[in-house]
Amino acid sequence: VQLQASGGGLVQAGGALRLSCITSGNIFRINGMSWYRQAPGSARELVAVISAGGYTNYGASVKGRFTISRDNAKKAVYLQMNSVKPEDTAVYYCNADVRVAADVPTTNYWGQGTLVTVSS
Repeated sequence: VQLQASGGGLVQAGGALRLSCITSGNIFRINGMSWYRQAPGSARELVAVISAGGYTNYGASVKGRFTISRDNAKKAVYLQMNSVKPEDTAVYYCNADVRVAADVPTTNYWGQGTLVTVSS
């Protein structure tokens, strides 16, 4: 199972960016999917999470500005980032709880990360 994140780049404060993460491999079911971020010198933090049924939850610093969504048919998760701020600068990682078969426990997987830089 692999997660491939894309969409990072340089954006001006107040602008928008959309991150994508595609899951591939031998997949029976994907449960929760999420985005985390890690700024230089800081711990990795949860940005947003979405359940298989579409329920969402957000970190306090991004609530109202970022939107997480998923496309189960494409095995993908997205992060729409609006009204970005310089403090949103970080490497963004996607994460998924994947079951490769009905009788195999869920395993957590990480993508490789995509860098988002917000200029002031």
